[in-house]
Amino acid sequence: MSIVLRQMYQLGPSLYKFRPLFMRSAVENRVGPAAVFLNNCKQCGALLESLSRPLATKKAKVKTKGQQGPRVNINAALVEDIIDLNKLKQDMLEIIDNLKDDYGKNLNIRTSPGALDHIAVTTNDGKFPLNHLGQISLKSPQLILVDMMSFPEATMAATKAIRESGMNLNPEVDGTVIRVPIPKVTREHRENLAKLAKHFTNKSKESLRKIRTNAVAQVKKSKDSTSEDTIRLLEKQIQQMADDVAADMDKQLMAKTKELLG
Repeated sequence: MSIVLRQMYQLGPSLYKFRPLFMRSAVENRVGPAAVFLNNCKQCGALLESLSRPLATKKAKVKTKGQQGPRVNINAALVEDIIDLNKLKQDMLEIIDNLKDDYGKNLNIRTSPGALDHIAVTTNDGKFPLNHLGQISLKSPQLILVDMMSFPEATMAATKAIRESGMNLNPEVDGTVIRVPIPKVTREHRENLAKLAKHFTNKSKESLRKIRTNAVAQVKKSKDSTSEDTIRLLEKQIQQMADDVAADMDKQLMAKTKELLG
């Protein structure tokens, strides 16, 4: 034993020369071989920041069915030359705001004059909100009037837009006045409104998918000057952001459906 210890002591200086190699091996085991050779750049900083998570134990790596993997959290400032993540987030959240507006304007259980304001009317000069073409008023709790005296030529187009609004309305034309009977609050009416809520939500999800697709395409354009790992993490970040917004949409739809069906 003393002989072995003495030989190791004599080899000490030689072993010390290989210390960087041993340290590199430890780092490779920590963050992966690719991370060791990253240059000192913004993209690399974003990658290392995303990779600097505590190591999971073997038991923790076993995912249950439906469980998502670890979330990515890239510093937007480090990848701003590739994509503006803050603007992307704002664009996605704007879809949620627009969905809420659609709910508020079109999905009232009891139809009010304000619900007709933003019905889009297609004319020869383009599309206009109904309240820009006619004066909307409540004649009685059961009847809404739309006075088209200012734009009589758009009366038929406005009538068609009201009928096709998905609000279960059957307008009647009386000269330049459109009479809109307010439907009774029936179970069928509530169910139609719930279907319309789902329709609005699906349209919003389509808009969300377009934004996500365009963002991923923008990231891939920089593949010649950006590492594959950085692009992969950015794609995951974008998908994660879209998933969060889509989940919020589902919550909004669930709450609105519950409200409409009672």
